[in-house]
Amino acid sequence: MANQVLGRCPVCEGELHVSELKCPKCGTVIKGDFILSDFDRLTEPQMKFAEVFLKDGGNIKLVEKDLNISYPTVKKMIEEVVAALGLTASTIPLQQEETKEEILASLKAGHIDFDEAEKRLARIGESIK
Repeated sequence: MANQVLGRCPVCEGELHVSELKCPKCGTVIKGDFILSDFDRLTEPQMKFAEVFLKDGGNIKLVEKDLNISYPTVKKMIEEVVAALGLTASTIPLQQEETKEEILASLKAGHIDFDEAEKRLARIGESIK
């Protein structure tokens, strides 16, 4: 069974390079200094989050539901993945804030509590009334 490629040194957190590639079918080996992609540097939880985020088309509400995590956790994970990829928040378009209807639907479904709903609504200039 193949292992996932590590992107960072487990000792010093330095960037790792691949020095050998091997074809499992014919056994051909290519040696050199190969640089990993930015995605290879993501941790396993970051990669899982990125896959769900992409599958859900960047819809934060769906990500919350699929991963059973809160809105603030989704935002935190987005920031972590963006940082791990060496991007800045201004270089990628993120979904706009949730709508009042989405927040109330999350509350009704039990994904968030009343206090969280109030905070989210306040952030977009709305109230529960």
